[in-house]
Amino acid sequence: MTNMRKTLLAAAAATVAITGFHGAAQAQRDPAYAAARANGSIGEKRDGYLGVAGGETAELRRLVNDINIKRRAVYAQRAQAANATLDEYAFTAGCQAILRTTPGEKYQAPDGTWQTRTDAAPMRDPRCP
Repeated sequence: MTNMRKTLLAAAAATVAITGFHGAAQAQRDPAYAAARANGSIGEKRDGYLGVAGGETAELRRLVNDINIKRRAVYAQRAQAANATLDEYAFTAGCQAILRTTPGEKYQAPDGTWQTRTDAAPMRDPRCP
């Protein structure tokens, strides 16, 4: 991926981060989502989607799947507008989402392990813009 393309994708993903995911944002107002995020049951994955970081239950899986379906729809739309692939756009959005985690929240490190965010910057993939 060229530097210019990385910059454009980062700008597009940042726009999504700032303006939010309409459908996903609605789901993320769910108290169950907030509780699962706060207690470390779910976290941001490197690929731009949510993942179950703790003990998986049917309810957690349903919640994560619902939000990920909505994220994918937004990513597909934004990727087309940015002239990028869905995977490129989702990855860039994942970089931004991991960067926006707050202390105590879970995120997926470049090696695939789940980490708990501290006051330090999160570990991100070196390909992140």
